[in-house]
Amino acid sequence: MRKGRFAKGMYDSQTPLNAAVSARDRNVMTMVKEAVAHKQTMLAYQPIMVAQEPGRVGFYEGLIRIMDETGRIIPAREFMGSIETTELGRDIDVLSLGMGLEALHKHPELRLSINMSARSIGYERWMHTLKQWLRKDESVGARLILEITEGSAMDQPEVTANFMDRLSRKGICFALDDFGAGYTALRHFKDFLFDVLKIDGQFCHGIANDLDCEALVKAMVSIGRHFDMLIVAEGVERGEDAARLTDLGVDCLQGYFFGAPSIRPAWIFGEAPQKQATGRRA
Repeated sequence: MRKGRFAKGMYDSQTPLNAAVSARDRNVMTMVKEAVAHKQTMLAYQPIMVAQEPGRVGFYEGLIRIMDETGRIIPAREFMGSIETTELGRDIDVLSLGMGLEALHKHPELRLSINMSARSIGYERWMHTLKQWLRKDESVGARLILEITEGSAMDQPEVTANFMDRLSRKGICFALDDFGAGYTALRHFKDFLFDVLKIDGQFCHGIANDLDCEALVKAMVSIGRHFDMLIVAEGVERGEDAARLTDLGVDCLQGYFFGAPSIRPAWIFGEAPQKQATGRRA
């Protein structure tokens, strides 16, 4: 009897835990909707460094931020999980793209990656934003990198591959984000046109003292090399990890060891971005 009540509680959609999760998601959705409606969105820019040339920026990643009603800046990890599969997630993709393209237009020396979900492929407003900026300034396409997560790409592999083929003709590059964190069907991998491979930070953090992570990163670097991809290690927070990743053949390094995302990088105020690398296909 007691076991039956326990089992029922586990699967009852009205359990206190499920109710709390639902309430949290509703609150997050409301917060993001309000921020979008009042144009309280911005990009925070994080440098991605050239591994073999200390101090040289390869490119920047533009990370979406929103401002809540108290004026706090909220990072994407606090809300994307709740909205990514909704229409609001597409709206955020459109805003990210628009702000990124505007930054590229205003700063001709800038190279920038912007995150997007495969769900935004074919979304009319997203494509309209891209086409509008390409008509205004053709140079932004060649300096734009679109980051698609591993899991998102695998949701619709054929659609994603076709989308990448079309946009790569306009000079746009693509990065496979969070590689190793999700599930990649390797039979689809060769069909994609990714220019950049970003190794998930869970494999990079502490790698200087972790032989298992080292073996996995070596394998990922080998895959990236075979497909002529520029390889970025994410989540680098220690100098010894940066050194080991460089020894393993990683091209670029990203993480708090080099700089936190900033909504006010120096180049926004007129100082030119640091000299940036062109990489391989990127």
